[in-house]
Amino acid sequence: MSAFNELDPSTQTELEAAAFRRLLQHLDDNKDVQNIDLMILADFCRNCLSKWLVAAADAKDESLSYEEAREYVYGMPYSEWKGLYQGNATPEQLAALEARQAQKGTKE
Repeated sequence: MSAFNELDPSTQTELEAAAFRRLLQHLDDNKDVQNIDLMILADFCRNCLSKWLVAAADAKDESLSYEEAREYVYGMPYSEWKGLYQGNATPEQLAALEARQAQKGTKE
């Protein structure tokens, strides 16, 4: 058993929350990393994090819209972030994402 699992649940939650906040800060510090790049490499992106937050809120019977979650994850309204930082996907990125999705489909 790992030492993490031996911590009390409150401490575990605090550490997980701190790690999540650090992940968001890291993504904010690296806006040049496009969502498609994250999807190709890690099979998740900023939008996935937003959806996971909404699902977590739903599980706790809390109200959190997808747009509210995206604003939290992106640090600004998504439309603003998209206009400032999101580039057009290259043909190479689109091909890599398609290959990733095809590979994932064959392994499941």
